[in-house]
Amino acid sequence: MFSLLKLYFIRILYVSMNELSLEKLRKKLKVLADAAKYDASCSSSGGARTRDAKGMGNVNGMGICHSYAPDGRCISLLKILLTNVCIYDCKFCVNRVSSDTERAKFTVDEIVWLTLEFYRRNYIEGLFLSSGIFNSSDETMEQLTAVARILRTKHFFNGYIHLKAVAGASQELIEKAGLYADRVSTNIEMPIQEDLDVLAPAKTISEAQNTMNDVKGRILEFKKPVKLANNVERKFAPAGQSTQMVVGATQTSDKIILKTSESLYSNFSLRRVFYSSYSPIPFADAILPSLKPSLKRENRLYQADWLIRFYGFDSNELFANSDHNLPLDLDPKTVWALNNRHYFPININTANREEILRIPGVGVRSVQKILQLRRSQKIRVQDLKRLGVVWKRAQFFVETYDSNYGLRSLNSHHLKSHLKPDEQLNFFDSLNATTGEI
Repeated sequence: MFSLLKLYFIRILYVSMNELSLEKLRKKLKVLADAAKYDASCSSSGGARTRDAKGMGNVNGMGICHSYAPDGRCISLLKILLTNVCIYDCKFCVNRVSSDTERAKFTVDEIVWLTLEFYRRNYIEGLFLSSGIFNSSDETMEQLTAVARILRTKHFFNGYIHLKAVAGASQELIEKAGLYADRVSTNIEMPIQEDLDVLAPAKTISEAQNTMNDVKGRILEFKKPVKLANNVERKFAPAGQSTQMVVGATQTSDKIILKTSESLYSNFSLRRVFYSSYSPIPFADAILPSLKPSLKRENRLYQADWLIRFYGFDSNELFANSDHNLPLDLDPKTVWALNNRHYFPININTANREEILRIPGVGVRSVQKILQLRRSQKIRVQDLKRLGVVWKRAQFFVETYDSNYGLRSLNSHHLKSHLKPDEQLNFFDSLNATTGEI
């Protein structure tokens, strides 16, 4: 009888302790998931990997977070920090050492458990793991890598893993991280060192670039898969590397920001540069803006970045205005076209790929379709509309086989007003406009 009572109380104690442990874990997750929201560099990976029949999870070419599979499914990941404890005092960061924000830290085993349990419940397809820097760059990098290593070799987890490569960490640790992760990213934080000197004097862009260079070297070195523990085959960071910079915390112009991005793409073969609008934080330094910059600026930077990477533009071409900032009222490709009307009209039936890419409203996929269709027929206005060209913008710059009346406005002083997007009414204005009353 005594033994049965003893077992009963032990079981109650075990259940209570387990519930207490889960509650602590839940609190950590709340803090560290919220702290991870400031890191923007977790969108589509672009990586592909064959599924291991013994494991769980998979990665396809459509990416993981903020992306969509061919059937329309939104693919997501668990995005958390290992810890928001940090030895640095970056003025723009809510997790800076001088901040009074609530602190938390996961153990390696806790993150592994969370990732597997979230995956088994079909909540996620992978893991995005970053961290504040605690004690040292190497110690932080070692624990980040341990999470990926255990997931890959002990649990045969095949889902997407994105790890932060901590600037200043040893080459050996960076190599291990890249062999277990699909993508690694080293944030340079600011576009120029002068901005870091003001807002994060303990950090340098050169240190981040050294780490990027280590990653680039390992990607070139490990072009073929290598066998790790338990015969797991891995390529080094098959989805490449990325970085992130905060915009709007200083007066640095868009031209300088994009010049920095161009250099990073060229020197370190980055897959993406992410632009994160500065978010005002509680009890921020007086040197920082008190209001959040317009998200339109972030959007324009992404559009300009896309033009540089996929449309053959040079950053110098995108800045005709004296203040070296992208206009917010029109997209950068349209602004360039307005400032270079002598380049147009472009004959859609004879122009080469590079020329067609310069037409506003014509995307990379549409160009491929146009070139393919041209082999069998002359292209007319209706063909372009059918191929996905945004005719509202393209009509003023393109010459087709039939008549295009939009060309009459190419040199008009009012062309800019025709190209501006329609203002979107808010909910109450739209009600008033349609019914005359609320």
